[in-house]
Amino acid sequence: MNNFELEALLNTFLKPQAIKDYCPNGMQVEGKPDVMKIVTGVTACQALIDEAIAHNADAILVHHGYFWRGESEPLKGMKFRRIKALIENGINLYAYHLPLDVHPEVGNNAQLAAMLDIDVKGGLEEGNPNSVAIWGELKSPMSADAFSSFIQQRLNRTPLHIDGGIPGDIKRVGWCTGGGQDFIDLAASKGLDAFISGEVSERTTFSAREQGIHYFGAGHHATERYGVKALGVWLAQQHGFDVSFIDIDNPV
Repeated sequence: MNNFELEALLNTFLKPQAIKDYCPNGMQVEGKPDVMKIVTGVTACQALIDEAIAHNADAILVHHGYFWRGESEPLKGMKFRRIKALIENGINLYAYHLPLDVHPEVGNNAQLAAMLDIDVKGGLEEGNPNSVAIWGELKSPMSADAFSSFIQQRLNRTPLHIDGGIPGDIKRVGWCTGGGQDFIDLAASKGLDAFISGEVSERTTFSAREQGIHYFGAGHHATERYGVKALGVWLAQQHGFDVSFIDIDNPV
């Protein structure tokens, strides 16, 4: 498929035009015109680029790409080396940030719900059809300790658990993958039992303790592996691309 046709296909599926974001979504670096072999990953770091080169990939598709609002603009240092490697090897770079968080099928939030056996009920941000935080109910309610162990089992990462001091099992859960920790206050206001995000802030501890809601910090990378992986599966199964998901370890 032509590289711009692939961008149009992804834009039609993910609808980035409907979401205000902090970076450009879609093709970020143009490469060779024909795309068949795609490497997917969470972040367009140098290690992922090196893997794509080794795989003779025509394109890289990620959740975290380049050109974030407020970043230094000159192409030098790390940014230069990354983009130089893409251009020299003719590799197209496609990135989708918030559109890949909120997509109801392949989105990070939807995929995390599937990983943790949560029935999705709706968005936490009422009136926003593209709410980046959502809530649902565990198919099998469990204690906070059991839920922490379940997260570890499913994501292969030990979560940070801040005890909200509430009795009984966890059933109603809110979550936002990646850096969505500040949605804990909205989750608490709606009477949820627990909130999950990737990153945690110092203030999150007191939000959980003082508002009576369990908090689980499961890792930015660990909670956002599954959206881009699912998107790659969709491209392979529905459109015949040769797709490889490469998981570059990140403990954050």
